[in-house]
Amino acid sequence: MSGCCYVLLNKLSGIICIAFALLYSIKKVLMKTKLILFQGFFFLLFSSMATAQKTVATKPAAIPYTVKVDKNISDSALVDLVQKQTLRYFWDFAHPVSGMARERSNTQNYSHEVVTTGGTGFGIMALIVGVNRGWIERDTAARFMLKMVKFLSKADAYHGVFPHWLDGTTGKTIPFSRKDDGADLVEHSFLFQGLLTARQYFDGSGNVERELRNRINWLWNDIEWNWFTNGGQNILYWHWSPNNGWAMDFPVRGFNECLIMYVLAASAANEKYQVPASIYHRGWAQSDFFINKRRFYNYTLPVGFDYGGPLFFSHYSFLGLSPKGLKDRYADYWEQNQNHTLINYSYCVDNPKAFKGYGENCWGLTASDTYNGYDAHSPTNDHGTITPTAALSAFPYSPTQSMKALRHFYIDLGDKIWSQYGFTDAFNKTQNWYAASHLAIDQGPIVVMIENYRTGLLWNLFMSCPEVKNGLKKLGFTSEYHQEK
Repeated sequence: MSGCCYVLLNKLSGIICIAFALLYSIKKVLMKTKLILFQGFFFLLFSSMATAQKTVATKPAAIPYTVKVDKNISDSALVDLVQKQTLRYFWDFAHPVSGMARERSNTQNYSHEVVTTGGTGFGIMALIVGVNRGWIERDTAARFMLKMVKFLSKADAYHGVFPHWLDGTTGKTIPFSRKDDGADLVEHSFLFQGLLTARQYFDGSGNVERELRNRINWLWNDIEWNWFTNGGQNILYWHWSPNNGWAMDFPVRGFNECLIMYVLAASAANEKYQVPASIYHRGWAQSDFFINKRRFYNYTLPVGFDYGGPLFFSHYSFLGLSPKGLKDRYADYWEQNQNHTLINYSYCVDNPKAFKGYGENCWGLTASDTYNGYDAHSPTNDHGTITPTAALSAFPYSPTQSMKALRHFYIDLGDKIWSQYGFTDAFNKTQNWYAASHLAIDQGPIVVMIENYRTGLLWNLFMSCPEVKNGLKKLGFTSEYHQEK
């Protein structure tokens, strides 16, 4: 080997040694970096898990449920189960931002953002039942409702009145129909029946309950009831829109589900917005379908349509407004609601159209989904569709008949209509059709009216409102809750 080659090989050996040393150093650095990154990943992962666990812990706990039917369940346990599971519609399925009740569970034709003001009022009362029975923590429910009321304070309203539908995230109006894109005084009244009941229930001295009451009062005092007399007429109008004015042209005359609207209008706390008693007597009570006094299935119906109309007439206004001893110059409203219910029941037992399934254990005609859309079912508009809320929300008026229907719906039809939110909306055995849907306005009265049958809770709370007592007296009502001296 020549000297040149020897020198070259020595240089190459040195370069190779240096290269290996560099590679070894780089490998160590990479391994260390990888370890650091690996440790960092786990740090972030466990930190995220801890944060997630902390976040979950602060959310309202879900109400447990079962869809397995227990055919040996007792009556009292079944009533508990139905109230508790139906309540989940307003707790577990509530809109995550606003806390308000979604219009319905099947949202194929509705956005998940559509929340309903009237259905939310029913839901508020159902949540009070949940708190009172120990299914929801009181403070958790109060904070939940405070979130809802804060949302409402920023949501669209027209002369203090909310629309039928709101976007549950933005608070913007979602039109109910082309011209119905503003205030809805009836749905608004259903909402405030619930809010005033909540104000009376959450009477604690803590900051949350005190703020909840204050905010409800602020909203309550802002309602311009007299605006909805459309220029001083002796009647209330259902709708007003900033875009369409009074174009809906719907003066509200009785008898139907809207009595609560006239009671609240007469109960207005703010003198600027009060309306005279004449709107009740010259508006609501003046129509071709108010005084009835005819007999159907041997029951006298004081007011309303022949055969009473759909059963929600005896539910919606009377979730808080107690019919016990409630009388005015036109009717005894306990007699009205009980006889309306028994006429509806008797018609279904009679079953003059021979629909499949009707009988003493399967009855109840009211507004609901049906096999070909949505309809207000009644003895004069019957197509074979039974709606569970009709019989179940009638518990105060027909406890024996309602209990038989409840057991039939649960035990015999549970595999078809019992679900995570209680009973689905309706069914039609003749058409072999069973709804998969739930509606806020049908689920809420089930929880509330069963509780009114059991304890009178919501009736006692709403009727304790001093404004309501004054409003009823102003309209000429008497009741068990405020006998005149």
